[in-house]
Amino acid sequence: MSSLDTQFQDAYKIASSLSQDQLAPDIMLKLYAYYKQATYGDNNPDFIETNELDLRNGFKLNAWIQLRGMSIEKAKKEYIKIVKQL
Repeated sequence: MSSLDTQFQDAYKIASSLSQDQLAPDIMLKLYAYYKQATYGDNNPDFIETNELDLRNGFKLNAWIQLRGMSIEKAKKEYIKIVKQL
């Protein structure tokens, strides 16, 4: 396991231990989007019918879509950076 992977897992543990009350909604969205990009890569919203999404999931999907094309390594670094700032 690379150093980046270890740092990412450590950052994920820290972020997961925080309650939603401790994080601003925009920070939660960023963490979600970077986590998804870092673990799954680009999403494919073409297969999702928007009328099936509730508002919260719509915001989450939009945040992830905005990271399309970002490398997994860059997403991990950005996720770690946000957690370090918390």
